Amino acid sequence: MKATEQLHRMGQSLWLDNITRGLLTSGTLERYIRELSITGLTSNPSIFDHAIRDTGFYDEAIRGKTQTAQAGEKLFFELALEDLTQAADLFRPIHDATNGVDGWVSLEVSPLLADEPAKTLEAAKQLSASAGRPNLFIKIPGTPNGLSAIEDAIFAGIPVNVTLLFSRDQYLKAASAYMRGIQRRIEANLDPAVHSVASIFISRWDKAIAGREPDGLKGHLGIAVASQAYKAYRELLISPQWLQLQAKGASAQRLLWASTGTKDPKASDTFYISGLAAPNTVNTMPEDTLLAFADHGRVPNALPIDGGDCEAVLARFARGGIDAGKLAEQLQREGAEAFVRSWNDLMLCIESKAHAVRAGAGG
Repeated sequence: MKATEQLHRMGQSLWLDNITRGLLTSGTLERYIRELSITGLTSNPSIFDHAIRDTGFYDEAIRGKTQTAQAGEKLFFELALEDLTQAADLFRPIHDATNGVDGWVSLEVSPLLADEPAKTLEAAKQLSASAGRPNLFIKIPGTPNGLSAIEDAIFAGIPVNVTLLFSRDQYLKAASAYMRGIQRRIEANLDPAVHSVASIFISRWDKAIAGREPDGLKGHLGIAVASQAYKAYRELLISPQWLQLQAKGASAQRLLWASTGTKDPKASDTFYISGLAAPNTVNTMPEDTLLAFADHGRVPNALPIDGGDCEAVLARFARGGIDAGKLAEQLQREGAEAFVRSWNDLMLCIESKAHAVRAGAGG
């Protein structure tokens, strides 16, 4: 039995952190669903940037759309929705079979709107309506300014992938925003079954402190932070506040591990997959990481629901001068800035590719 199937049987959803037109047209995504237990996928501007810049799969579509004067964000979202709605249709049987728990794809709102909740909400509504698929998550950053947009989107019935979370505290704030949105739906006599995931980024923790770890703790910070968040997640699922919402028909917001590709060339290429095995969670992984795990991955014991030794490990980091609370804020701030840079790069890529295909260069 492949390690991917073992994880799936443990109760963890394996999602692909990638989407390209080539994955769809070649049948590769279908094969991953069939053979590697992939049950969803996530996307981001950098993924689309590389796919559009480095392949010719989008040239014909760009040529046709630029002839109707489409450009910039509008052109990008049309291309992205073409890919993601096709992927959503592939995952629809999984979505239906799991009553909406699994089988999702994700599309991010423009990060340029991150500090404008009202505009973020409007963009989320437009993208969700344009997709016309019940299994499309709209990605909204779980930053301080994003929390109200998350609550309002949930109240509006829009499934949300809360992105750019780095810690237990950030996760709990996102979970609270989700539950407020659900509570408002209940009070308005609306269906409370609006799905969501909360995405915690892992590998960036260890990259941020590379060379400054206390002895014996290299590569341990990200897993310790994840363990702390997982404990909080499992506690929330049995809390009176959540159980009251669940009794009225609400669906639990699931915890998702993001940024799970190994960035340290000396570490195992499946380090964050084996280390984050946990029932009732999602792990979205880069394609190379997925293939490596399917080939030679090992499934250890699941993360302990009580957090294991995470508090002791985090205390050792604190004594070594690593303040996890401050670093989480820094990572979220830097992540938001990186999202904007990636978005701007993507817009330049779209403009360059549109110009090239109009000129007949095709690339």
